Order: sequence, then structure tokens, then C-alpha cells
Amino acid sequence: MSVESITPAWMHQQITAAEYDSWSEEQCAGIEVVDGMVVVSPSASKRHNRLARILANALDAAGGPDWNADTDFDVRLQDVPLTNRRPDVVVYRADTIDIAPTRPEHVLLVVEVVSPGSETTDRIVKVDQYAKAGIAFYWRVEQAATGIPLIYTYVLDPATGTYRTGEMHTGVVKVSAPFATEIDLEV
Repeated sequence: MSVESITPAWMHQQITAAEYDSWSEEQCAGIEVVDGMVVVSPSASKRHNRLARILANALDAAGGPDWNADTDFDVRLQDVPLTNRRPDVVVYRADTIDIAPTRPEHVLLVVEVVSPGSETTDRIVKVDQYAKAGIAFYWRVEQAATGIPLIYTYVLDPATGTYRTGEMHTGVVKVSAPFATEIDLEV
């Protein structure tokens, strides 16, 4: 029995933005779309989800009334071919909460928590995609063997359209950009 015979047809052909937009929330959960192809993401660990929630809560509080920070929704990086990413944390303009899909111009910061199996995508592929989309800040969270995560921060260089490496943090994160916040990552 082949993989094609036990998986839905839409997993083997490019889909359009219109097709994707017609799907239910349940169909869109746990997937990303890259160059029109569906990419299934495995369920995250409890530690991964906790880190994302701690970061989202702290960033939401620090963003004030103008910025929201949430988890688990699509950011539409491009329509053709369709590319939707589902960052672990997204800081976006509060006045766009009811606009779908969320577009890069709505987003200030994306955070990816690296898990086994997502290393290359989070460290290389997504960095390039988010930069090309014009998202000003990217944070990558590495789950270190010590149990205390490391955060690598990146800032978009508008002249080159690429990210400049910012600071690396562990334990308590203190940043001034995109806004001042202090986050204790010892979970």
C-alpha cells in the first residue's frame, strides 16, 4: 500500500489560497503550506507549548494596547504559490485581530521554538522567509540540554532584506526591542 493511497489527495498537489481559505479551522490545524504544498507538523511537547505560552503572555503584556501576542495561527507570507507559516508566537497589530489572513504587514515579531525535527526549518528556512516577507523581528528559541532555553534574536535590515543577528539570552531575557520586556524562561 502506498502513502498516496492512505493520505488525502490534497496532500499530494499544490493548493491555492482560495482552496485553503475554504477549509475549516480543524483542517488547517497542525499544518503549514509551503509553495502550495501542505506540510504536516507533529504535535509539540508540553515544554515547547509552555515556552510559547510564557513568551506570548510576556510579549502581550509588554506590547500594550497597540500589540497582541498570540499562538497557533497562520501568517500568510505569500498568495502565489501559497505560503502560510504558523509561528509558535506572533506579535501583531491589535487593530488587525479580526482581519484574516494575517499578513506580514500586520506582524512585528515571530518566535519559533525549535523542536527535534524542525531544526533546519526554524534555523534556516523560516529565517529567510520571514525576512523576505519584511517581518521586523525574529526570535528563535533553542531548548538546551540544561533545561534552560536559549533565545537568539534577529532584527531585519531593511537595506538588505535579511536579518542581522541580535543578542543571545538565557534564563531571564531582558530586551528593549521591539519593546521593553523581561521574561523569565526557567520553566
